[in-house]
Amino acid sequence: MLFADSGLSDAQITVLLAIWSTTAVVAEVPSGAIADRFSRRGCLVASGVLQAFAYAAWVVFPSFWGFALGFVLWGLGGALESGAFEALVYDCLAANGDEDQYVALNARVDTVELIAQVPVAVVATALFSWGGYPLAGWVSVAMCLASSVVALRFPEPPRGSGDEHAGYFATLLTGLREAIPIRRAVIAVALVYAIDAFEEYFTLLAQDWHVPTLWVPMATIGLPLLGAAGASLAGRLRWRGWVLFLAGLVLIAAAVLAVPLALVLVGVYYGLYRFVLVHVETALQHRIDADTEARATVTSVAAIGSEVVAFAVYGAWVLGGAVAVGVLVLVIALVIWRPQ
Repeated sequence: MLFADSGLSDAQITVLLAIWSTTAVVAEVPSGAIADRFSRRGCLVASGVLQAFAYAAWVVFPSFWGFALGFVLWGLGGALESGAFEALVYDCLAANGDEDQYVALNARVDTVELIAQVPVAVVATALFSWGGYPLAGWVSVAMCLASSVVALRFPEPPRGSGDEHAGYFATLLTGLREAIPIRRAVIAVALVYAIDAFEEYFTLLAQDWHVPTLWVPMATIGLPLLGAAGASLAGRLRWRGWVLFLAGLVLIAAAVLAVPLALVLVGVYYGLYRFVLVHVETALQHRIDADTEARATVTSVAAIGSEVVAFAVYGAWVLGGAVAVGVLVLVIALVIWRPQ
């Protein structure tokens, strides 16, 4: 929908996506340090504003350079939000001695995010049919700005246990150093979160498995809902080391069947995957030193790792489709295996 009637070639679209990915990778850790040194709530506010400007650029300048500007702004906005949100939520809970509630809250956030994909997709389609991309774009600008207004109301507990006069680069280096002792948790988040890149191929799976094009949206609409179910269960059940391994086996089974009904198995895989993702993200937040002033930076280190590992997911898809991705999931499951 973003590139509808843009006149851009496939090569230009590929370059634009590369610009977006590169911007996100380069800005990820530095933006985490900004959140730690200055304000995590401020980063969330700025994230919404930058992404609003990205949509505006796409609407006002529907050309290659307009899209390039928008993707740079979008990448910067996403980097500012990444790390800052998790750190702010954890700090707010820690301020009241409720750190143990992070897994439940993280599960709720993940659940709502996935469920929201369904009505958002319906509304976006309706807006596009009524007023084309300009209408959908300007409504998106308004929603991004509204998210910044909401973020302004987030509480932000004071953080003064460290050196209040430490500079930005000192904060950045502190975060990088603190990621080393807990590297196992950082690597686990990077590996597991990277798997989410496979979600982009769900519609292609439906088409490859002989779902009529007209029915592809309806055939895949249940997948984020099953993912939401898995995320919700993560707030109630403990993680077992075999869950991600089971997810990989289910995905491989679905790929071998390669029929429309196999999408149900893809949904089961996605639910199991989101269950594990909530738990590894929570484990990382618990492993970060409670007295650190660089929580967002450490979280961003894991995020940048996931951006890099995501290329392995893309490569697996190119080389062997869903079967290869399932094998990659099995490998990642073995790497992060934590017997209980």
